[in-house]
Amino acid sequence: MQKGAQYQAVLELITEIFKDKMPADGTINAYLRERKYIGSKDRRFITDTVWNIIRHRRRLTFDAQSDNPRNLLLYYLKNEDFDVLCADSPYALAPLSKEEKIWLKQENEQPYPTEVEAETPDWLFAKIKDMNLLKALNEPAGADLRINIPSREIVLKKLQTEGLFFRPTKYSPIGIRAEERVNLHNCMTYQEGEVEVQDEASQIASFLADVKPEHKTIDYCCGAGGKTLTIAYLNQNKGRIDVHDINWSRLEAIKDRAVRLKISNINIVKELKDKNYDRFIVDAPCSGSGTWRRSPDAKFRLSPRQLTELNQTQSEILETAANHTKQGGRVVYFTCSILPDENEKVIEQFLQKHRNFSPINLKKLWQQKLNGNYPVSDEFMLHLNPLISGTDGFFVCVLEKN
Repeated sequence: MQKGAQYQAVLELITEIFKDKMPADGTINAYLRERKYIGSKDRRFITDTVWNIIRHRRRLTFDAQSDNPRNLLLYYLKNEDFDVLCADSPYALAPLSKEEKIWLKQENEQPYPTEVEAETPDWLFAKIKDMNLLKALNEPAGADLRINIPSREIVLKKLQTEGLFFRPTKYSPIGIRAEERVNLHNCMTYQEGEVEVQDEASQIASFLADVKPEHKTIDYCCGAGGKTLTIAYLNQNKGRIDVHDINWSRLEAIKDRAVRLKISNINIVKELKDKNYDRFIVDAPCSGSGTWRRSPDAKFRLSPRQLTELNQTQSEILETAANHTKQGGRVVYFTCSILPDENEKVIEQFLQKHRNFSPINLKKLWQQKLNGNYPVSDEFMLHLNPLISGTDGFFVCVLEKN
């Protein structure tokens, strides 16, 4: 493809993505799937450019003094040769108008407001107020995998023979990391079920659930089942883990993943009846703010109203957990969020209502289950993020029913 055609594809994608209705990765994948004639190098260029524009959306909007997708792209390309990019071709960018040529020569010399520099919507910046954290969450993430065989060293060597270079993760003893995203589509180590995609923070959470084979356990909002599959691996496929999710298609996806990973102790529960669980795992629906490194577009799709609705859902699920956990059992609460509204505030409200629950000491549990130092000062509520742990943003609190 010529450069002009590549950037026309970028324009078509950001025009759709900036409607803020659907996740960008799904939009990009659908676009490229419908255009099989686009070669692999062109796909990579288009994809990387789209993500770069998404990560700098607020600055481009500020500099261009416009939120029109074409204007944002033109400003992004303002130092390029538009005579080449807008060559006379039905596939290239449309030629610049007279007004656009004049506009592109203008410079916006105003300094960036803090929320613009942070590449975050104003209302979210007001909640988080941590410039360094927000900048870290706007940088691309590497690729984290977890092993699914006993030896991490063997996995590292096998991946190296396939031209994929990973290193052990800092905290998780079953994690490996590449500094850049990798394509596992043709990776035999992955196809054979010896590794699985999972951020290190999620691996850590699986350890801190402290599930033993003899425990009666449910992963209530299991989603695609990543933590359930990790817990099953840690327990060497012993015991039984119930899984439940309001989205039945996700439950079906777990079956395929379990087959590839040779996991056989997962039981799908469509209706919750039992009230005597030892471990009631709540991987709560949340904003996903901790995963903005991978999904920077998500911050623009989130609204205050949606956050309020999520808080209500999180509280309701914790109520369900309280009613289905036995005396001495534990409710394990996770989110992939950095927002206090979804983390400590939800827990604090729950504890005010349920005096028979108390948070356990996560520092002691960490030292029992993981090698290395506990990375934060709060011993009862664990906050992970790229600055603290080099992981996605993640929250863990474990509540024991007294």
